[in-house]
Amino acid sequence: MTTVALLDYGVGNLFSVANALKVAGADVCITNKPADIQAADKILLPGVGAMRDAMAHMQQHGIDVAVKDAITNKPVMAICVGMQAMFDVSEEGDVPCLGIIKGTVRRFDDTWQENGSPIKIPHVGWNRVDADTDHVLWQGCNHEHFYFTHSYYCQPDSEDGLIVAHTTYGQPFCASVILDNLFITQFHPEKSHRAGLRLLSNFIQWQP
Repeated sequence: MTTVALLDYGVGNLFSVANALKVAGADVCITNKPADIQAADKILLPGVGAMRDAMAHMQQHGIDVAVKDAITNKPVMAICVGMQAMFDVSEEGDVPCLGIIKGTVRRFDDTWQENGSPIKIPHVGWNRVDADTDHVLWQGCNHEHFYFTHSYYCQPDSEDGLIVAHTTYGQPFCASVILDNLFITQFHPEKSHRAGLRLLSNFIQWQP
């Protein structure tokens, strides 16, 4: 059975992610220890909370370094705040992040409109996610609806070399990125029912 190290770095939602991973077929180890990260087959960074706190906890426990090392030799997935941590900097507190993907985490613009009215922030609810790819990670769940809850979104400097999925809330924005061994989603697969479980199962089986 595939072992997934579920990283505890001071953000919420650990146990719902752990339960979803188990249903999808993984053996889950909740940890903040670099040794466990090195030993696991795959890594997952969940994410609910503030970026400044998340990065502080990562740095305190050496998770930032361990994740960068892991990406070079094993599959890594990151959700919501975990996705945002992969970019250069976040406007949420002007926080430097891991810098694995070039780009910025930006706050939704409250002048954007949805159905003729200004969008509500945070964005909470179900959105269709479209990936222009036949990548194994999206098999059986592309063009499905996933659950979002966030006030900030990721804006890559360039989409060259990335496999990007988009959704729309006022304007189109990046909902997911695949880069080599890294798979990141702004939405929450663990809250997205059948499509989310299929996505997690695809990740568990993924061999980049």
